[in-house]
Amino acid sequence: MLLKQLLKGLDCTLVQGDLNTDVTDVYYDSRKVTTGGLFVCIAGTQRDSHDYAADVVRKGAAALVIQHDLPAGVLAAMPNVAVVRFPNTRYALAMLSTAFFGRPAREMTMVGVTGTKGKTTTTHMIKAVLEAAGHKVGMVGTNGVYYPGHHYDLNNTTPESYELQKILRQMADAGCDTCVMEVSSQGLMMDRVAGIHYQVGVFTNLYPDHIAPGEHSSFEEYRGWKGELFKRCDVGVVNADDPNTAALLEGHTCDLVTYGIDSDAVDYRAGKEYRLLRSKEMLGVAFKVTEPDDRTMEVQVGMPGLFSIYNALATIGVAKVLGLDDGAIHEGLQKALVKGRVELVPISSKFTILIDYAHNEAATESLMETLKAYHPRRMVVVFGCGGNRSRLRRYGMGEVCAKMADFCILTEDNNRYEKVEDIIADIKVGMAKGNPDAQYVEIPDRLDALHYAIDHAQQGDLIAVIGKGHEAYRDREGVKTPFLERELIEEYAAEKGIE
Repeated sequence: MLLKQLLKGLDCTLVQGDLNTDVTDVYYDSRKVTTGGLFVCIAGTQRDSHDYAADVVRKGAAALVIQHDLPAGVLAAMPNVAVVRFPNTRYALAMLSTAFFGRPAREMTMVGVTGTKGKTTTTHMIKAVLEAAGHKVGMVGTNGVYYPGHHYDLNNTTPESYELQKILRQMADAGCDTCVMEVSSQGLMMDRVAGIHYQVGVFTNLYPDHIAPGEHSSFEEYRGWKGELFKRCDVGVVNADDPNTAALLEGHTCDLVTYGIDSDAVDYRAGKEYRLLRSKEMLGVAFKVTEPDDRTMEVQVGMPGLFSIYNALATIGVAKVLGLDDGAIHEGLQKALVKGRVELVPISSKFTILIDYAHNEAATESLMETLKAYHPRRMVVVFGCGGNRSRLRRYGMGEVCAKMADFCILTEDNNRYEKVEDIIADIKVGMAKGNPDAQYVEIPDRLDALHYAIDHAQQGDLIAVIGKGHEAYRDREGVKTPFLERELIEEYAAEKGIE
């Protein structure tokens, strides 16, 4: 593809070279550059890849995109290389990638979901409903990339713009007519989703999170970036009950569809009375929804609690905007299953054990409130906190679990480069604040902690294994295995003969 084709319509300046330069691919990682490539120099928080300009030219790069001047003498040493300057090279990377892959988002209906909690579950619900209506759906988010016949993991909830456009191209080429994706605040702030217009944007809820060096400087900034989605979509389906909704929507350009439970003036409202559904095979909820024409319908969701109602309401709003029928809504909501999100592991009629991705204070508190509504004999929680992340998260999770659980099992959860014992010490600081008399045990090895939870389960217990959720378990030798925590639990239960 010619450089001038990639640059068409973009605000940039040709510093040197020829716009008819042929470009074979777009790169932002200097290690991957090959002959004929276009390298986008990004001034990041950790390093500035403008420093690698000479290196990538030696590797055969045919063109460079820069944001600021290169070191003295570098341009003169590469007279045959096309150099283009943009005000913002992160934005440039997104727009160049969009053009390079043929603008695949335009070939699909794009649905973006943002919020602090519920993004992953809501995207899965929307996908299930769309598939029940006969659509071919791709999905991008915390649990990875899904499209018919394919699934693989991602490093970020919203991948870098080049990878995202490549994924969308794969989905469109595979025949997907719709893509449902989680849109993180980082994805918006760092221009990973620049160049994508969404037919529907969804807002679930907002709580303080991702406020730390390298993330967001304040809650207001975090909220502001979430709100950017509603300047990039046709219709916003938003939670009217969340106290941050009005501020988040400031300056929005889309039409709005609202949902809620506590707010009266909403398009889709769930009644405050709902039924909890519990069996060995399922924790769920049933409720009634009132639509804009005052028609009501009964809905069942195979996931527990109040937050499942909110996620289902968001899904119903999207389905109605897209013109799906009630049959697809009912079928999709009943069948929707999310790995690592209140995922029941039916190993025993004596006790209930489930896994959930809750890894911050807000998500943990919401999960515990939901599960306690099922009136377990004991509420047991197995958890840790990630290393090299804000210590406030550890204090908060410790405080919530100490207040709300009857027994805590403290263990590892992706400690990265920190000692698990140091992380547990921080958790205990929060626990002392929440409940100085909290009952707990420390078991640093997570597999041992899972075994302890099962071995000491009592009749009527509800055991929540939180944090890792769907992720592969790191065994004692530090080697990643193909097992999920669900499989480890099932395997151990089979070995012990638990029924």
